[in-house]
Amino acid sequence: MPKKIAVAILHGIGNQSENFSDLFIEMLTKRFSQQIKPFYATPEEELVIQPIYWGSVFNEKESLLWKKLNIEDNLDFKQLRQFVIHFFGDAIAYQPVVNHNPNYIKVHEVYAKGLRKLSEHAGEDAPLIVIAHSLGTVISSNYFYDLQFISEKIAEDVLQNMQKTPLEKGETLTSFYSLGSPLALWSLRYADFDKPILVPSPHLQNHYPELNGKWVNIYDKDDVFGYPLKTINDSYNQAIAEDKEINSGNFISSTTPLSHNHYFKTNEIIHDIGDNLAEIWKHLNLAPERK
Repeated sequence: MPKKIAVAILHGIGNQSENFSDLFIEMLTKRFSQQIKPFYATPEEELVIQPIYWGSVFNEKESLLWKKLNIEDNLDFKQLRQFVIHFFGDAIAYQPVVNHNPNYIKVHEVYAKGLRKLSEHAGEDAPLIVIAHSLGTVISSNYFYDLQFISEKIAEDVLQNMQKTPLEKGETLTSFYSLGSPLALWSLRYADFDKPILVPSPHLQNHYPELNGKWVNIYDKDDVFGYPLKTINDSYNQAIAEDKEINSGNFISSTTPLSHNHYFKTNEIIHDIGDNLAEIWKHLNLAPERK
């Protein structure tokens, strides 16, 4: 029985729809399947992908806020204002606070439910790859930080959506792809920002001793929301395998801040991640000791 690969995909800031990753999943699966087909008849079944649509926590509230603010219908730059509300509203509403932030908890509940589905469909100890965009990278960092360093402080509402499987506990976190990440800006929020999440998880060796993983941060130099992360400090330099600069989007969008919205459509990213997923699958299923 082949070992499946579990993939979680998170969207970024803005007014996102539930099908935000449909095209990306189709293209990523195609690339992965091209690499696996010589070895397995139905390669698309070996990749279990779960979109984590955390925008559901904020979209309705932000749309209602816009209606209230624009009740006189006399504001200029309406489309830009709606963009600002959805874009920065997500980041502001999600911010963890010292005491209690129900939004932070609700977003992490959605995350927990997504990982639970992956555990059920890919396997309780399936290798986990996280692909996150924009604020989704910050959410992912926070979620796995909580699992790795302060598990005793995780809210009960989040725990109720988790089973005690290795995947859901973050033990099989293998690789993390952060796309257009504003995580560097979060360093301004803390006096000490020197404890990045560990990728791969230190527990991965207990499940797959020979499996290697990595954190790859991908950014476009024209994306004003995405930044290199290795230069934040020594800890992040060691934690992240690579800051990879790419051109996100087409010829026009890749040379403007609009590049922030095109990472999931960029072939270079799809090919790099798809090929890496295929290498992980081959390692798990074609290595001599696993034949």
